Amino acid sequence: MRIAGHSGIVVAVRQKTAYVGCMNRVLQTVLLCILTLPAFGAAKTQTRLLFSAETARLGDVVWAGIELKMPPGWHSYWRNGGDAGLSTKVDWTLPKGVTNGALLWPAPERLDTKAGDMSLITYVYENTVVLIAPLQLDTNVASGPLVIKAKVSWQECQDLCVSGHAELQGTLNVGETPVASADALILDQWGKKVPPFESNPKATATWGGLHGTDDTRPLLIEWESTALSADFYPFANKGFDISPASSVSNAAPGKIVIRKTVTKTEGNWPMAIQGLLVPKSGEPIEVELPIWGGDAVGAAPGVSTTQAGNWALLPKMLFLALLGGLILNVMPCVLPVISLKVLAFVSQSKEAPGRLRALGLVYGLGVLVSFAILAVLSIAVQRAGGVADWGAAFRNPQFRLIITVVITLVALNLFGVFEITLSGKTMGAADQLASRHGYPGAFFNGVLATVLATPCTAPFLGGALAFAFTQPPIINLAVFLTAGLGLALPFVMICIRPSLLKFLPRPGMWMERFKVGIGFAVLATAVWLFWLTATRIGKDGVLWLGLFLVLMSFAAWLWGQFVQRLGKASGMIVALAVLVFGYAYILEGKLHWRNYSVLAKDGIEWKTWSAEAVAKARSEGHPVVVDFTADSCLNCQVNKITSIETAATRSKLKEINAVAFIADYTDENPLIARELAKFQRSGVPMVLVYPGNPDSAPIVLPTVLTPAIMQEALGRVAK
Repeated sequence: MRIAGHSGIVVAVRQKTAYVGCMNRVLQTVLLCILTLPAFGAAKTQTRLLFSAETARLGDVVWAGIELKMPPGWHSYWRNGGDAGLSTKVDWTLPKGVTNGALLWPAPERLDTKAGDMSLITYVYENTVVLIAPLQLDTNVASGPLVIKAKVSWQECQDLCVSGHAELQGTLNVGETPVASADALILDQWGKKVPPFESNPKATATWGGLHGTDDTRPLLIEWESTALSADFYPFANKGFDISPASSVSNAAPGKIVIRKTVTKTEGNWPMAIQGLLVPKSGEPIEVELPIWGGDAVGAAPGVSTTQAGNWALLPKMLFLALLGGLILNVMPCVLPVISLKVLAFVSQSKEAPGRLRALGLVYGLGVLVSFAILAVLSIAVQRAGGVADWGAAFRNPQFRLIITVVITLVALNLFGVFEITLSGKTMGAADQLASRHGYPGAFFNGVLATVLATPCTAPFLGGALAFAFTQPPIINLAVFLTAGLGLALPFVMICIRPSLLKFLPRPGMWMERFKVGIGFAVLATAVWLFWLTATRIGKDGVLWLGLFLVLMSFAAWLWGQFVQRLGKASGMIVALAVLVFGYAYILEGKLHWRNYSVLAKDGIEWKTWSAEAVAKARSEGHPVVVDFTADSCLNCQVNKITSIETAATRSKLKEINAVAFIADYTDENPLIARELAKFQRSGVPMVLVYPGNPDSAPIVLPTVLTPAIMQEALGRVAK
């Protein structure tokens, strides 16, 4: 392979190496070694240090920019160079009291080149780029000039690659009155080229099955987008690489599938990826995507993990199913009744050990047949259009909310807030059949054990059975039968060896305590599901979903206390009324849980507050609303619900073309504290409404808002 350039370097690459198992990896490694050799010739790129302010105040954030201006035909590299190329590095030397944030990288261009017989994909900047970083000034920084230094190293390439280095220096003044710099507009323009982070991109990442080697895996990124095509530019990673090369297809209208290859260099396989989703036409967005199906590497080529079955995860799930079945034996709903039933047919056959073993096996058969019937029912539900796969289920926000509610109810049940019971007719029929003597009685004792275990199944077998619901029939049946084996095994063993009777635990209060103890483990699962669900709904998702779970828990308590224990019809009415109110007002009215996108479209488009941003919006003639708030401030949340985040306010803001800013004081922020003090406020809430005229003073609204107050203030600034 020949790398074109003045140095005339020729690199020979062997087909195999003891250290790297694939040819592409060898070529990339050798190429990177070449590109990092000492450069021949001087760097041609011009560099400059820019500041957004000439004079800044104590506590201000000043934006600093590293400008790289390259000659025509030359390019430098993004934060991930791709197949070849080194990203720009910046080392800051800052005065005491000044700290820098991470570099912000504008979206790069993809460059496809040929190096011999090999195609290379790199992510580059051509002509000019400005990399931006925030500089935070503490409140104790001394007034006067501050010297800011930056040591910059980069790689610039045309036919050959040259390493460049520069030591940049600039002066930033600290004073009482902020003064924008001549470069502020340049930094603002480049700041707009930094892709925004999208927390809910409607994209998922999954492993694509076993199509690589021990060190490679295919990765599928599915993105719901109106773009005709797209690509994924990965960030640089430690321990693994994501190939720049992609194959792109449209799985369905409005859905793009991007196929990448992940190569592991050390450690474990990644659990998430970061990078840019770049549509063919449109603006790129930054995303962080968890990778689902991490164990699903056994699927045959061209077959989804759902169709082929998640065989790699099966042993773990079979173990959980067996353990869950065993634990069911000591639950209050199973042990007291089944112990007496089994002991009855044990006593029937003291004189015939062979018959006793046969009765035990028939009992086990009754359990297994019952669980097989449950498996058949679950397969029928699956075939009728159930969840396609477990990973896809948890990528569905509606499913996550439902399962959060279900697991919370399971925990409440274990705590004894209410009871899950089967109907009297069902229990009566099962008990009557189980009372027979001989083999029929033993068989239906197994059926009775399954019936009694049904209300207790969820806390222990939830993970295993949920997995089974999403798998092919053979795996589904295997998981259910293993759970049945766990339930049947102790009593079958007693029938085979009656001497084990002395180890049979006696029913007592310990079972209730055990059940409550298990409830805490289930509650921990509910908390995890709550976090997974509420944080994806939006900033208010935690508040509203939390309130709904409280109302649901209250309704469950009313049901258990007044309906199940006291038999009061009024309790049923109140419990149902509370539940209906919570569903209608919170899930439907506030969370729009069946279609979260409604919430996103209808919400106010809040921007992060800064004095400079407010001044800029007003200079453009926009009225401005600033909500100084905090998550911990109850009054703030009430104001938001009743007067700010309402349809009337949203409509009025659009009508007057206003810009809304939020100043979040949940954590300490000296800038917000100083702004509050300016208006004689010691804390939040504070809502300011600015006229579009920059010379006019803002309207300071009362601490407690009403819709009328909000509408009146917005009407005044619209004039």
